[in-house]
Amino acid sequence: MNLANIGVIGAGTMGNGIAQVCAQAGFDVTLLDIAQGALEKALATIGKNLDRQVSKGTLGEDDKLAALGRIRISTDYGVLKDAQLVIEAATENLDLKLKVLQQIAAQVSAECVIASNTSSLSITQLAASVSAPERFIGLHFFNPVPVMGLIEVIRGLQTSDATHALAMNMAQRLGKTAITAGNRPGFVVNRILVPMINEAILVFQEGLASAEDIDAGMRLGCNQPIGPLALADLIGLDTLLAILEAFYDGFNDSKYRPAPLLKEMVAAGYLGRKTGRGFHHYG
Repeated sequence: MNLANIGVIGAGTMGNGIAQVCAQAGFDVTLLDIAQGALEKALATIGKNLDRQVSKGTLGEDDKLAALGRIRISTDYGVLKDAQLVIEAATENLDLKLKVLQQIAAQVSAECVIASNTSSLSITQLAASVSAPERFIGLHFFNPVPVMGLIEVIRGLQTSDATHALAMNMAQRLGKTAITAGNRPGFVVNRILVPMINEAILVFQEGLASAEDIDAGMRLGCNQPIGPLALADLIGLDTLLAILEAFYDGFNDSKYRPAPLLKEMVAAGYLGRKTGRGFHHYG
């Protein structure tokens, strides 16, 4: 398949980032969301991101305009009928994702590859919700998508070699490095990263050190580019909690039990950068 037309479902942080990098790589992109306001906000965000690249001299003005011209927005799933690949980037909720995937499958051709940007849910389980599950695959991008160089490509039990090859080729065309992971909760990166962040939250909860000192310790002592609590704020504490709960349910192992403080902060609405308050405060 000569991949040219990509659909992206969900105009949030991940969806607009995926749409941006696909458009910059020369793909025609349809960005879809249930809310017109979210779509317009996503386009504005993409424009600002591209303007930032222009100001830094890493992108020409003509290239910026060409990328923006390759993105169309819609609230109608019917516009996906010509898509060759559709990437679902909805909120990390199983029931919601299953509903979205069924809506995608009802509109696209039988040859269209369907992918999920899930960071923790079972690719095999998601694939079972669509016809021809061999065309289903996980494409886990990392936040912020235009900056991060990795994509995890996750094969479900039914995923075909042809689907996997298309995903790997797409990652290469985006200028990303792809690693292939098996279908287990958290895949590779989050399986290692999220329990580490949870442990940092437990250390903070115990009063062993301040949030600033925990982050400084891991940056300067382990050469991490960002401390674990600042990273939790960037990911979103609600997303982090959802991932840990998926681990806890999937492995039935108490080592993945979310820190009580994480649950309490999510209940309070302290979700990190997106709400202005998490383990750190944001103006």
